[in-house]
Amino acid sequence: MTMDWEPRLATRAIHAGEQPDPATRAASPNLVMSTTFVVDEPISFSATELREDTPFVYSRWGNPTLRQLEAKLAALEEAEACALFASGMAATSAVLLGTLSQGDHVVMVDANYAGVAELVRHTLPRFGIEVTLADPTNLDAVVAAMRPSTRLVFTETPANPTMRISDIAALADIAHSTGARLAVDSTFATPVASRPATLGADYVIHSLTKYIGGHGDAIGGAVLGRKELIAPLVAEATIHHGGVLSPFNAWLIMRGAATLPIRMQTHETGAMEVATFLENDARVGRVMYPGLRSHPHHDLAARQMDNFSGMLTFQVADGAAVAARMMKDLQVFHYAVSLGHHRSLVYWLGTDELMESTFHLEGELLDAYRRFAGDGIFRVSVGLEDPADLIEDLDRILG
Repeated sequence: MTMDWEPRLATRAIHAGEQPDPATRAASPNLVMSTTFVVDEPISFSATELREDTPFVYSRWGNPTLRQLEAKLAALEEAEACALFASGMAATSAVLLGTLSQGDHVVMVDANYAGVAELVRHTLPRFGIEVTLADPTNLDAVVAAMRPSTRLVFTETPANPTMRISDIAALADIAHSTGARLAVDSTFATPVASRPATLGADYVIHSLTKYIGGHGDAIGGAVLGRKELIAPLVAEATIHHGGVLSPFNAWLIMRGAATLPIRMQTHETGAMEVATFLENDARVGRVMYPGLRSHPHHDLAARQMDNFSGMLTFQVADGAAVAARMMKDLQVFHYAVSLGHHRSLVYWLGTDELMESTFHLEGELLDAYRRFAGDGIFRVSVGLEDPADLIEDLDRILG
């Protein structure tokens, strides 16, 4: 994309990374499924020799369809470079296993996406990497957790499932003051809401399966940041670990990314209506949505996010029984995991089960989580349906 001015977000979502095909003049991006490419000069078959101008050789190294999506996402995030992976978990693993070594220390958000939480608690210690859990919204706690061996601070904002908002710029200052780097999982926010690299984050992580893909039909992940940080991840985590994104999935995700700005507007509008209904309903306990003034981090969210996204949580008495009714009787919502799709999704997250299987929190961190979640919460991903239909669906289920 070549323009005489800096295009705005919606224009970048459609045009960045894409050009008409030089041979056919096709306007839509090509899907290149080839695993190998014909070369006309000797090229080393080693990741250590990979350069920015290396021609396409093998699709684990690089692929034309992936290259287009990488350029689009970098433009949306206002980051220098992007590396694509087979899933959001592969992207997170690339950052953790591609940058940390035995004896290193990471300060990790205490409650976040379950797959990452379990990787940090179960796998990193086996490799001799020390982990300290901290509430990233408590900056004093993050400072206290830092050590001379700290190499990475990892947060998620908004956090899954607590919906807490981390102050990205403040965390970047804390990390950088001791020579560590900051990684931010921005899946809930998307680049429509916030662009962590512009606030000091070194690594920005996305599960492309969620909002950026947007249709619930393609799994993928991405890490974005400065070129000098992303290039080693490509060699280490993409080529050596092998978690490469399928060109077909990249093509599907690129299709979804084009409509991301207008979809996020609709997600936000619908989520605000659903959250307001729930907050005003006597059958409902606490509602957590960054767009509500009752959210404890609403002011920070308003400063840091251009869109409050479509994710919220709520509590009710006897949530497990309500979840059982949902499985049988929901008509618009799907009772299903995942998020960020065009259809609305809801799922019950029981506190005891999460603590036993995933978070393993103790002391004040456990007390703080229970103060937030009680016995459990419903995580809601508000889709693109008419909010009135979603509200009627929930109203009927709540009884």
